[in-house]
Parts: sequence; structure tokens; C-alpha cells
Amino acid sequence: MPEAPRNVSDLVANAAEKAPDHLAFAEATSDNAVSWAKLDNAVNAEARRLLDAGIQPGDRVAIQLPTGIGFVIALFGALRAGATAVPMAVELPDRERDRVLDDSKPKVVTDQAPDLDASAEAVRGAPGGEDIALLCYTSGTAGTPRGVMLSHRALLANVEQCAALKPAPVTSTDRVLLAVPLFHAYGLGPGLFQVASTAASAVLMDHFSVEPALQLCEDFRITVIVGVPPMYQAFAQVPAERLATSLATLRLLTSGAAPLEPSVLQAMYRATGLNIYEGYGLTETGPVLTWTLVGGVAKPGSVGRPIPGVELRLVDSDGTPGGDEDGEDDAGVVSVRGANLFSGYWPDGAHGPDAEGWFRTGDVGYLDDDGDLHLVDRANDLIIVNGFNVYPHEVEQVLVELTEIAEAAAVGVPDERTGERVKAVVVLRDGAELTEDQVREHCAARLAKFKVPGPVEFVTTLPHSITGKLRRASLR
Repeated sequence: MPEAPRNVSDLVANAAEKAPDHLAFAEATSDNAVSWAKLDNAVNAEARRLLDAGIQPGDRVAIQLPTGIGFVIALFGALRAGATAVPMAVELPDRERDRVLDDSKPKVVTDQAPDLDASAEAVRGAPGGEDIALLCYTSGTAGTPRGVMLSHRALLANVEQCAALKPAPVTSTDRVLLAVPLFHAYGLGPGLFQVASTAASAVLMDHFSVEPALQLCEDFRITVIVGVPPMYQAFAQVPAERLATSLATLRLLTSGAAPLEPSVLQAMYRATGLNIYEGYGLTETGPVLTWTLVGGVAKPGSVGRPIPGVELRLVDSDGTPGGDEDGEDDAGVVSVRGANLFSGYWPDGAHGPDAEGWFRTGDVGYLDDDGDLHLVDRANDLIIVNGFNVYPHEVEQVLVELTEIAEAAAVGVPDERTGERVKAVVVLRDGAELTEDQVREHCAARLAKFKVPGPVEFVTTLPHSITGKLRRASLR
């Protein structure tokens, strides 16, 4: 039996021992494919290359490669060499790239894919446990990227926590479609690391496109999709008969990073007979915290209950525990504790979990009668009008009831009289027409007066993160 992993790269070594000839990864846009044994050899070769280049334990290795086998080798190779990997988006603007590099000061930047066929003697004995495996940069709501320090302990704990769910998100017989970017914590944890921990097989898509994705599902007989809302929104536009045929071999659909519209959940269920199980987490939490898989019910609007090994409570803005009653009126800031939490922000570990291990996420939510979490908004996105709290998501839900509106955002803008007032930023559907007054009248019939938008701005697009999450900070 393989030993329990201490370094995240041990997941690959263990997979190679358990299922050496089993397909590990295939690329969607090339003929590249590797078995677990071949991958393990290539990871050893990359680790040896870095060690020969003078990499010492804790040195940073920045990785700027597209989602593909080259990225997988580069990441696990850096970890096996004892380095801290700094994953970056390929299309990162020069200014942000320079900011990340200036802050993390990597000894090596890997921007050329390692050789898939390379091989070397096994490299073992790399640091693990509390040593930092990943330095993931996240802008959060602050707008300035901060390095999240994730230890081998935190990442491996989250792998175990997720694997303990029934049904398991990934098993050894699964064929997983991975179209979530691997430089993102969501693509890494529930995606890459779950696949490696079970010696499953995965197909890597660098960029999601609905028709190629459906073809891959047919060709590879995909059983699990690790997705984000924009993917399922695109799937839901496909005729139900076509969708049912292409996704016939699926057993599990999962989603994270942002809330899913109930209409998308319904469309996918009607076509495939499958629910989409939504989860919630942050880069800082390794990343998964809750999942509707825990309760086994895909509940629209809910992100489920804490996964095994995670404690969750709602607190006031000062950290005082609250949330004794069920319902949105008793919303609080989501605070969590578990072995999957990060080690603070780079470089000094500031603002990590408190002395008792609790970390305030900055997300506001409430628990329903079943104990399932419903997210209301980011605490930093909260709009305060005359002392009353306005949650942007509530306003946005009312705005998109207008059939002319394709997408909407609500943000707070300064107001001399009320402190803040609500501003609506909306994207109209092609060919649709709507006036500011019509938007306000619609909202006034459905919302309390202090929640009704004052200014209404019409735009062609709204800003989103790589995983489809609305970025309200840039609109403010």
C-alpha cells in the first residue's frame, strides 16, 4: 500500500504505484496523453531539473502555462523539488504579472511546458506538512492581489475531506472533464488533486467551449464534470435531446465559484436527469468548505453544509458568534475552522486564522431550517442606506426579472444624505430597450424604498473573474 501523502506530489507517486498504466490526463486540443507511471517519471525529471538549477526548500517557482499536461508536470515537479509553486494565468496582463513576480520573487519562472516523455530517478523526501506548497494570488474584494499561503497539510486535508463525501466527487473509475483553469484553487483542489488522489482519468480543456466540451463528453465517456456557472449556462442553451445524448455517461455534475441560477439547474435536470451539486469555498480554505453533496439534495440557492472536518458558524462584523435563528433576517459573516485553512497571507502569515483556528471569510450568509448555507453577499459589497443593510444580490435578483435585462449588478455609491444609495448597472439583451424610469418602477413595486436603485447605468458587459464571479469592486 502506498504511504499516506505528506507532500502534494506524493499523490502522483501513489497513483503511479496503484495504477501505473491507467490514463492520467489527456488534452482536449492535442494527441497528448499520459499514464500515471509516465506522468510520475516526467514529474521526477522536472523536479530534478529544478534541483539542478539550485532550487532550495521554500524557493518560489512561478508557473505560467495553459491548462494542460505541461502545467500538471510543472506544478507537481516544483512541489516534489521542495519549492513553493506560484500558479499564474497565461493571459495575465503585464502589470499584474509584474506585481505578482515582484511580490513573490520566484527563483525560476516556468513558462515553457516540460517534456512529457522525460524521465529521471525518483526524487523523494521533499518538504511537506506545514511547509508552503502553493502561493496563490487572489484579488478578493480589495482589488490588490495578495498571496495566499497554502501548506501541503491544508491541501491534502481538503482532498481527504472531499473524498469522505458520499457519493465521492471523484473515484478511481471516473473520467473527469476539467475545464476550470488549473492556476485557480478551484481547478486545483476539487479538480486536479481529487483526480490524482484517486488515480482517476481527466481530460484537460484550456478554454471551455460548449460544442467541443459535448464532443469530449461523448468521445471519452465522461462521468464527472467539475464546472462553474458559465459552463452550465452554456450547456443549458443546447437542445435537451442533444444534451442528453452527449452527457449520457455522466454520473455527477458539480459547480462552484458563484451561485447557479435555478433556471439553469432545472434545464440541466430536465435534459439529463442529473442534479448539479453546488459547493462553496475560498482560495484561503484550500478551497472547499461546503457542498450540497453533504445533504444529498441539490437545493437552488444553497451551497450546502460543511464538508467533513470543517466547522462553520455565523458571526457579527466584530467576530461575535450569532446566527441563532434560521432565515435571512439573521444573516452573519461566515466563519470557518478546519485543517484545510491557509497559513495566512504572504510573506508574514498575517490575517490568517485566529488563535482558536477560526477564519472570517468575508461572505455574508444565513442557515435555513435544514442547516444549509445560503450566501447573501460579500461583506465588503454590503450597501448601507440610512443605516439599513442592502444586499446587492437581492436587488440583482429583482432586476433580472425584467426580461429585457440579460445581467445586472447592484453597487453602493456615496450619497450626502443617506451615506450610500443603490446604483444599478445593467446589460440589456440584444435588441431590447428599457429606460431608467422603467427599471426603477419595476424595483419600487418589489423592494423596500431604501433598496430601490437611484442611478441606473446601461453597459454592454459586466466584469467577471476567470470562474464567472461578478466583480462588483471594479464597478464601484
